[in-house]
Amino acid sequence: MNKYKETFGVDISKDVFDVHGSNKGHDQYKNDETGFKKFLKELPKCSLVVMEATGYYHYRLAQFLYKNGVIVSVVNPLSVKRFIQMKLAKVKTDKSDAKAICEYALVNEVSIYNALTDIQSECLQLFRLLDIYLKQRTATKNKIHGEAVLGIPSKFVYRSLIRNKKLLNKEVAAIESKILSLVKEDQQEQLTLLTSIPGIGQKTALFLIVVTDGFNKFETAAQLCSYVGITPTIRESGSSVRGRARISKVGNRKLRNLLFLCSFNACKHNKACKEVYERIVNKGKSKKLALIAVANKLLKQSFAIAKSGRPYDETYVSVLPR
Repeated sequence: MNKYKETFGVDISKDVFDVHGSNKGHDQYKNDETGFKKFLKELPKCSLVVMEATGYYHYRLAQFLYKNGVIVSVVNPLSVKRFIQMKLAKVKTDKSDAKAICEYALVNEVSIYNALTDIQSECLQLFRLLDIYLKQRTATKNKIHGEAVLGIPSKFVYRSLIRNKKLLNKEVAAIESKILSLVKEDQQEQLTLLTSIPGIGQKTALFLIVVTDGFNKFETAAQLCSYVGITPTIRESGSSVRGRARISKVGNRKLRNLLFLCSFNACKHNKACKEVYERIVNKGKSKKLALIAVANKLLKQSFAIAKSGRPYDETYVSVLPR
């Protein structure tokens, strides 16, 4: 039984957000400060407001409601999509989506949203911008290489690309420096602990701290591994379907990629990771599969060390949770 006085499902778009209350029914508000205040004023006490994680749109409303004492939950859009599909719904509108989110929250246990601090919020924004600049820099490097392969590259084009690469290098360095200073201000001890793990570099440690809210978002290492998307999925059915086990890939792709890159170094210098790598390769499995297992091990080590507050100890690693 739902323990809240009323549950509200919210579907957010650029200009408005649709709301469906379990008792009140449908309503619509402007997606701005005026609309937020009007919605807050009409909310009954002890209500639960549930919305999908939709990037920039949901964030402002979730933060506003949280800071004003409202209980908020931000759910995975994929979960709601599957819920709607199970109901065989034939109508797809913002109004129907708000109702579906409300119904989903009524029959499922949803996690409660914890607002980000100003430092955490800025770090996440910086990481998003960093990701954009890194992709642009890679594209620029590829373009420079492509022009050189032509044999007679345009001097104007070539010089423009070089200037752009230098500018991107400068911006990337500035953002990384800013992220480092913010995390040091807020989570210096945890940063030191994580970088004590052979294979975990400073960039990966920073990203881990920011996206996990200092590992406070997760109670177990398994939950964290599922969030990142490096847990195996089994596909078997009856006697005929025997699919290969693969990683789920439903999770934080950026963090998954960083951990995979870290695994190359970890399987050489991290004793526990090296043992995992060699055991899997010796069984005749692919090196890529072994590296994924190493990334999983690194993540579990990071979780255990962050939660215990103890630095990496090679003799202690063997008893960390698998």
